[in-house]
Formats: sequence, structure tokens, C-alpha cells
Amino acid sequence: RALFPFGFHVTGMPIKAAADKITRELEMFGPNFEIPEEQTTEDNLSEEVSELSVGDAPNSGQNFRAKKTKVAAKFGNVQYQFQIMRSQGLSNEEIAKFVDAEHWLEHYPPIAINDLNSLGCKIDWRRAFLTTDYNPYYDSFAKWQFERLYEMGKIKFGKRYTIWSAKDGQPCMDHDRQSGEVVGPQEYTGVKLSMLEWSEEGSQVVAAIPALAGKKISLVAATLRPETMYGQTNCFVGVNLEYGFFESADASEVYVITERAARNMAFQGLSPSNGQIVKLGTITGKQIIGSKLNAPLSCYTNGVYVLPMDNVLATKGTGVVTSVPSDSPDDFAALRDLKKKADYYGIKPEWVAGFELVPVITTPAYGEMTAPALCEQMKINSQKDRKQLEDAKEAAYKEGFYNGIMSVGEFKGLSVIDAKPKVREQLIASGDAFAYAEPEKLV
Repeated sequence: RALFPFGFHVTGMPIKAAADKITRELEMFGPNFEIPEEQTTEDNLSEEVSELSVGDAPNSGQNFRAKKTKVAAKFGNVQYQFQIMRSQGLSNEEIAKFVDAEHWLEHYPPIAINDLNSLGCKIDWRRAFLTTDYNPYYDSFAKWQFERLYEMGKIKFGKRYTIWSAKDGQPCMDHDRQSGEVVGPQEYTGVKLSMLEWSEEGSQVVAAIPALAGKKISLVAATLRPETMYGQTNCFVGVNLEYGFFESADASEVYVITERAARNMAFQGLSPSNGQIVKLGTITGKQIIGSKLNAPLSCYTNGVYVLPMDNVLATKGTGVVTSVPSDSPDDFAALRDLKKKADYYGIKPEWVAGFELVPVITTPAYGEMTAPALCEQMKINSQKDRKQLEDAKEAAYKEGFYNGIMSVGEFKGLSVIDAKPKVREQLIASGDAFAYAEPEKLV
């Protein structure tokens, strides 16, 4: 009784990404797509890491996590694009033609038409069309709509955080990803701990890099808890991590962070030019330890020391961790270990002596000292009790966020929910912090 028009949705970026994969795989394996035995899935995935774009409106995030990627669900445990094409009965010679994105649009619609006719679908094929600029008529229609809406003030241009493919220079949506579907941006506050006094080893490294002369140098810690910065007692770095000196957007300031974090920042307007990092030199975490920093909002106005932390994770954040041991079980356990065994960890006792815990947040469940209370309750004896610390961290953050009241600072008496954005805004306005984001996990 009815004839339906039919549109072929040309998904654009995913098709281009798939065509580019065939191009790369031809370069890697030749026209016969012969894979060397030592090639692994992990090697392939490591080349696909994407970066976040510049933005000012964070993704709301989702709690759902798919157990399998769409590719795995459809084609099993395949690794490369050409393997997917082979599973559809295509020869190597035919697969090679798919380096041209338009070939996809010529190959698949006739197959879809045949399948739909076989199903008995009543479709008016005279009115069938493809979308995007492949079809200039449809493209002009879409442009006309947006131009009218823009003239009416119904739409505007802006930026938001999104997973960004540095390789393709475009946002990288779920359909484009080999791994990391539904992973969104995680927004942090990048707190700048400016250098007051370098350690002996650190000062030697800095002196050997002429480009650092006269520049303000800051270690940047990415935190999800800006409202706790009043309780900073020290800063942690990974002993064996390599950090770089990277120029900020303001060339007079240099950030000490991991290269991965610097690459992320370069796509968020935090480097001299978009997508490009300016690296002035390198330094190890071991060489930074013992340096003295200015910690914004901390009651220790004369500065705090950089200390070693075994479990600093280089895969997230900037590789620099600012320490609030009254609120963070991880920080409390690490600082307690350092105070007990200063010689063992290779630090001077004065770097930890005198830095007592500062009450920041009061909660009904744990009082003013959330971290010590949880560590005692869960029988956490050292920073190596990882499982208990993960549970303690979750409990501390949940109780603090939903039931916590600020017990210090300008927003004393305010709930943590209300104080968090205000403290963050204050830090950014004073130039002591900036907005920073990265993918929640590997993409």
C-alpha cells in the first residue's frame, strides 16, 4: 500500500577512517596483506591513540560500558580492516580498491538494494539518494538549513571537549574507534605548583638548558578535587618517570609534565600553537625530588616539597600528583610511609617533618580526617595495600562529595557540591590553574 523513499546514510568520517586503514595496511603488509608473525594486537592498538580537542563544554559522560566493540561483535576477534573485508568474500585486489573512500559508496549500495528487494520491501528506488557532499543536491539542502538557522540565531559556533583524532584532524566518534567505544572526556583542574627552589640535581639539569633561563617553571598536577587544595602538604612524582619542560601558550611559562599530557594539552589551546608541543628539555622524577614548590591555597605558604610515590600512574593525568593526606587515602598512606622510613625512600626527614594534616572537609561518617579514619577502619598499613586503598578512595570521594561541608577557606560552611565549582573558578581566575581534559581511558 506504500512505497518508501530510501536514503543511504554516508557516515563520512567512519568511511574515511576505514579507507585510511586500508591505505596503512597496504603500506605495512603489501598487496597480499601478509602479516609478520610477531605483529600483535597491542602494537596495532598503540598506534590508534587519539587526543582531546580544545573545548569549554565538558561531555556529560555515561555509565554504560560495552563489553565488546561493534567490530568484535560483528566479525569476531579480527585485528585489521582487510580481515573484515576478507570475511565478506573480497579478494586482495578488490580490497585494495577501498583506499578510495568513494569506492565504498559505489560497492555497498547495490548490495543493500539487492538484499532489500529479496526481503520484499516496497521501496521507491527512483527517490533513493546518498547523503553528505557526495551528493551535491542533498549537501546544498543541508547547508541551506543550517544557514537559515544561523541567520535566525537558533544555532551558534563553539567548542566542547571531544575525543579527537590527531592523525585525521577530526573528532573521533564511536564508529571510528578500533577500541574505546563510549569512552568520553574526563575534565580535570590543572593546578600549577610553581617552583620556589630546585633540588640539587634539578638545579643542575635546569642550568644545562639555556632555553629555561628567565622562565617561570611549574609542575602541573591534574586533580578532580580542586576544593581540597587547602590541605596540600606535598607533591608526588614518579621516581622513574621522564618528565619534560614544555612551553605553555604563554611562552614565558613552562610546565613540567609527561609528554603524553603535553600532547593532550596541545589540542586544548595550552601550547604555543594548536596540536604542536614545544619541548625544551627532559628531567626525571628522581631529579625533581626534594624541590620546593608553591602550592596554591595551601596553608603552608612557605612551600611544600616534591616527594617520591611508587604508584604514580603515568597513564592518567600529568604524572604529577598534589597531595592532600587528610582527604585522600592514597596520599595519607604514602606520606605515612615516607615519615616512617625517610632513609629507605631516600628523602631528608625535614621534607616531611612539620607538615601536619590539614582539616579540609567535614563529613558525618568520618569527621574532619576522612583519609586517616578510612585507613584505620580498612586496616591499611602501607601504600602497597592497593585493593583496600581503591575501596577507601571510592568511599572517601563519595562521602565527601555528597555529604561533605567545607571546614576551611573562603567557602567554609558551604557544601562540597556548591564549593567545588567556586574553588575551581577562583583558582583559574587567579592564574593558578586551568581547565584540562583527557580520555577516561585508552582510545
